[in-house]
Amino acid sequence: MMFNEWSNFLGQVHWVENLKKPFTPPREVHVQVTHSMPPQKIEMFKSLEEWAENNVLVHLKSVEKCWQPQDFLPDPSSDGFYEEVKELRERAKEIPDEYFVCLVGDMITEEALPTYQTMLNTLDGVRDETGASPTSWAVWTRAWTAEENRHGDLLNKYLYLSGRVDMKQIEKTIQYLIGSGMDPRTENSPYLGFIYTSFQERATFISHGNTARHAKEHGDIKLAQICGIIAADEKRHETAYTKIVEKLFEMDPDGTVLAFADMMKKRISMPAHLMYDGIDDNLFEHFSAVAQRLGVYTAKDYADILEFLVDRWKVGDLTGLSGEGNKAQDFVCALAPRIRRLEERAQGRANRAPTKSFSWIHGREVQL
Repeated sequence: MMFNEWSNFLGQVHWVENLKKPFTPPREVHVQVTHSMPPQKIEMFKSLEEWAENNVLVHLKSVEKCWQPQDFLPDPSSDGFYEEVKELRERAKEIPDEYFVCLVGDMITEEALPTYQTMLNTLDGVRDETGASPTSWAVWTRAWTAEENRHGDLLNKYLYLSGRVDMKQIEKTIQYLIGSGMDPRTENSPYLGFIYTSFQERATFISHGNTARHAKEHGDIKLAQICGIIAADEKRHETAYTKIVEKLFEMDPDGTVLAFADMMKKRISMPAHLMYDGIDDNLFEHFSAVAQRLGVYTAKDYADILEFLVDRWKVGDLTGLSGEGNKAQDFVCALAPRIRRLEERAQGRANRAPTKSFSWIHGREVQL
């Protein structure tokens, strides 16, 4: 199935019309931001601060126990630095261009981290009010950001040393993406925000895990380790975010299932869907098509993640819901099978994919 056929159904990818003018919001975003939750909901999140300290912060690692990018890269202070770089570049020569398109797209997604921290700090009841707040929610957001920051650093340095990519075009793409921000479909609701991050952390776990598998198949064990260690971080973060939503289902099942359905109706857009390199207006669509074809991140993965979360949060077992809550429950529980049916029909209609040049790999073409 072509990724763009699937995304047309989901409506999850909102393309950028005119990012040649930096910081122009995409015209496709039509989300009404409410600007405030009811006071009782905000109080509920404040009451959960001790719970978050005992159940969420435990999924962080201290700086001294964390891996760092330098653990996986040639040591510039070593006499053997140039030999190590030469070995890295020799291994990279064996990896096809299409893989590098996926790896670059993943790296750019990680490098847009300032946008994601900003998004979390828009959420009522859990935002970092001062930039150094001691609340559990604020501590989590800052420490999560610090852990995630290593991912972009590691992939960026690897790609720089590999000699296989156009770093200036990649750097331009990162700057465009951070400047474009994210569309506000999470509004300022922590319900929507934590459902979104639960989905996204599992999506990045899957994507990095698949790039690790491909790197191993192409004979680059070091790169496989790099992608694998990043995937392990994403899995740990996924556990934290899914625990938060699980607690919300326990405390407010009706409000949480309504938010879950609302988030899925708005569609989970990938964090980097506004990427632009100054050349290709549909860059994310083309990157996603390559990732779909290689099996790095696919329509099936989207449906699998949704099904996983429905099972993880026991959405089908909820009782005592309002009429609207029951409708939301039915919608969410039936959505993954609908996506799979569409995928099967699209697979049957798929034609041979065209090729597309990517500035990230010096304008070379790969099949979409």
